[in-house]
Amino acid sequence: MNAHVVALCGGVGGAKLAHGLAMALPPAELSVIVNTGDDFRHLGLDICPDLDSVMYALAGVADPVRGWGRRAETWSFMEALKGLGGESWFQLGDRDLALHVERTWRLARGATLSEVTAHLCQALGIAVRVLPMSDDPVRTRVLTVEGWLDFQEYFVHRQCQPAVRDFVFAGAESAQAPADALAVLERPDLRAIIICPSNPFVSVAPILAVPGIRSAILRATAPVIAVTPIIGGKAIKGPAAKMMAELGLEVSAAAVACRYTDLIDGFVIDSDDARSQPPPGVRFFSTATLMSTTEDRLRLAWEVLKAADLLGTVA
Repeated sequence: MNAHVVALCGGVGGAKLAHGLAMALPPAELSVIVNTGDDFRHLGLDICPDLDSVMYALAGVADPVRGWGRRAETWSFMEALKGLGGESWFQLGDRDLALHVERTWRLARGATLSEVTAHLCQALGIAVRVLPMSDDPVRTRVLTVEGWLDFQEYFVHRQCQPAVRDFVFAGAESAQAPADALAVLERPDLRAIIICPSNPFVSVAPILAVPGIRSAILRATAPVIAVTPIIGGKAIKGPAAKMMAELGLEVSAAAVACRYTDLIDGFVIDSDDARSQPPPGVRFFSTATLMSTTEDRLRLAWEVLKAADLLGTVA
């Protein structure tokens, strides 16, 4: 029986479903490939926001209110830094800071990002395999009405205010996907590939831009299914809906599905959008997709796996 599941995801929304899948499956049956286009160097530290969100969610230590960072966080470092007139627009909690220091130290000693991520997962007690989309730097840049901005400048410092016009993933053309990431996509026992409810422009697209990943998904014999990040014309979290409107796209789950038509067999939409029409060749499944509680994450994971299994049976 095909058993292995691969999830592609970005930060908060994707991390929630990744956590649900980790609760639904034995650890050996799940691999998560995570966007690193958001990564940047700040205050001399290597920051990987999406990897950290996924690891914190899987470790059960994510902050449930903010949706990012660690729960029960303290902010003495940021308060002291601000008092010194330092750059304080990107918040680094005291406990979160330890992870960034450890990552930066290991990378400086020659470890790859994949190796560092595996070490951090082990230290956090995470048994699921978490894989960065590349060990090479790929950096998302946003073309706005005010010009090109690095992603964190746009997303955090400018709080997504400038209207967007386009995106590029600098370094993607020369980046390599880690061998382990390609290997899990090519496993003969692959049950499903799941695109989590992450921003299609700046969380999923960077992963697909890394040479080898899109083609590996297209070659896969397992069903590919995506989960909507849009409910009732609004983003569950983050700027996806705003971006769609500014790019002249319909703000809907169906419009997101259309972006994936060459890749997916199925698409999970919210029950509120159950009357939406799927693009040709894609089957829609409707269920409650909002993940407000841990129970919601597990329930949605089961629904997505059930839909993928149905697609696999039809195939």
